[in-house]
Amino acid sequence: MKRLLIINPGSTSTKVAVFHDTEEQRTRIISHTSAELQKYNTIIDQLPFRIKAIRRFLREKGLGLDSFDAFVGRGGLLHPIPGGTYKIDQPMVDDLRSCRYGSHASNLGALIAYQFATEGLRPAFIVDPVVVDELDPVARITGLPDIEKRSIFHALNQKSVAKRFAESIGRVYDDLTLIVAHMGGGISVGCHRKGRVVEVNNALNGTGPFSPERAGTVQAGQWTELVLRKRVPESDALRMLSGRGGLVAHLGTSDTREVQKRIAAGDEHARLVYDAMIYNIAREIGAASVAARGLVDGIILTGGIAHSDYVTGQIREYVRHIAPVHIIAGENEMLALAEGAFRVMSGMEAALAYNLTEAAGIESNEGLAVSRN
Repeated sequence: MKRLLIINPGSTSTKVAVFHDTEEQRTRIISHTSAELQKYNTIIDQLPFRIKAIRRFLREKGLGLDSFDAFVGRGGLLHPIPGGTYKIDQPMVDDLRSCRYGSHASNLGALIAYQFATEGLRPAFIVDPVVVDELDPVARITGLPDIEKRSIFHALNQKSVAKRFAESIGRVYDDLTLIVAHMGGGISVGCHRKGRVVEVNNALNGTGPFSPERAGTVQAGQWTELVLRKRVPESDALRMLSGRGGLVAHLGTSDTREVQKRIAAGDEHARLVYDAMIYNIAREIGAASVAARGLVDGIILTGGIAHSDYVTGQIREYVRHIAPVHIIAGENEMLALAEGAFRVMSGMEAALAYNLTEAAGIESNEGLAVSRN
């Protein structure tokens, strides 16, 4: 049995869990107040503060670093890499610490895990970070040579639920073609073809359905005109796409439970906007089926919004002609991190090594910038 410490930093909290193999034993969501975080100029400056909070949790539980077999952190913003479990090494740490590819709280996950691993003389891993890139070459090309499609999505949960579904039906993930729709604050819809996510929308600030907090695909001409006419600063423009878009922009809230309460109370405008979001999710599922040439083994709806029968019922009606629809609600990120590390620790998979070669120049999935230990 392997004891794993799972570390998942968010913008205002740090989730910590102790797993024995893939069974959760203890968990804690350590909340951080605005006053606490305002002391730090950057995300990386928060590192000692977050480490101290986790050490306090471990002391409360009587757990030393040497009692763990491995440390697993949420993967941050790195250069594009294919899916899998990666051993955290110095090049990865350097990229995350410098925020070379972007600044986000998830960058801290690998940094904390690496710190603990160094002290405890144990390995440290990340699993399926948001930058997982397995796109088909034709999926990368846009109508402008200077703009290439980027793969940023909920890779951790998408890959996890797809593998879990395959196991539940006695199949292997690498033998199936699935469409997975993760529905949370952001929404991503990926076509998983034989173990690779060959098509997916950029769920952070690019394309796809609008969501509780993100604008999704908007018409480029109108968007450009709006930004120029109103002289919107770049930072505000980005926030309109991610953070202040979607349901927040239309209804003033990102809480889907609140929206459904409004609908139940007779708010027809809320119903129209919410139904439009659902329609856009279904349309993205339909588009993802093109990458599978229509040969889809199943459609999986996951993420927090998948708890809603209102949402999943409508999506099922829209897309059931493509393939059977399965509901695996919730995000289950801590379990997904534990599963990825367990597969490596138990010898089911080999750990992948981060490679400083720029994966942005990938032209085929046979030449991805990774190496195996």
